[in-house]
Amino acid sequence: MLKPLRQGLPPLDPAAVSDAASCALPARYEAVREARRFTRDTLGRWDVGDRFDDVCLVVSELVTNALRHAVPGDPCPTDGLPSVRLHLMRWSERLVCAVRDPSHETPAPRDSDDFSAESGRGLFLVDSFADSWGWHPLAGTLHGKVVWAMFRMHRAG
Repeated sequence: MLKPLRQGLPPLDPAAVSDAASCALPARYEAVREARRFTRDTLGRWDVGDRFDDVCLVVSELVTNALRHAVPGDPCPTDGLPSVRLHLMRWSERLVCAVRDPSHETPAPRDSDDFSAESGRGLFLVDSFADSWGWHPLAGTLHGKVVWAMFRMHRAG
């Protein structure tokens, strides 16, 4: 059974990040399309061809889960901060997608044997397409959590 991994990112030297980008996403379902477009444009600039489709699918699932399960009711941030934020970070051989949301709830896959269901499979897809994934609570003045997925990138040449 798939278990959510409450852990920080695997050891990656922050000083070795070759590229990083992030965007604030509105608390509405159209944000999933915006996240895909942002990811597609960013990965295109970074020339990350071999995992392009996998990364876009995982970003869609992570953002959808954040909007569906982590943003309460009719979400309108009252503190001026965006409800959900997407971060993309690239190292020479790794790419990390991280979605920050305001909830402290553990991301957990649904128990379902119905593989034709139209929802409830998001974290199974993340687990299937990413090389690893996990989550961790935010500390300090930030509230909520970050759910991340990591992809190994193949070196050119």
